[in-house]
Amino acid sequence: MQCFVYASQRRSGSYLWLARKDDFEVLSEPLKNLLGELRPVLEVELDPQRKLPAEDAATVLEHLHAQGWHLQLPPTDALAGDRLLDYGQHPTA
Repeated sequence: MQCFVYASQRRSGSYLWLARKDDFEVLSEPLKNLLGELRPVLEVELDPQRKLPAEDAATVLEHLHAQGWHLQLPPTDALAGDRLLDYGQHPTA
């Protein structure tokens, strides 16, 4: 699956994965506000066996298929990911 990754300009180390390029309409308003301006950083072909440095590819793909996006948080934010549930369905796996 072709994926598009954007870096949050507001939250350092946070990345948004999208199933479709520039498809920000799938995001809730609170999530858009949390992330602020997004900068494209990567376009990648992703399959469940691909090794990613900070994420599980199968989980990313599951979120992309289910909701069209996946939020990758820095390790310190990922520990507090439950607070982000108000911004969308899945902050991370």
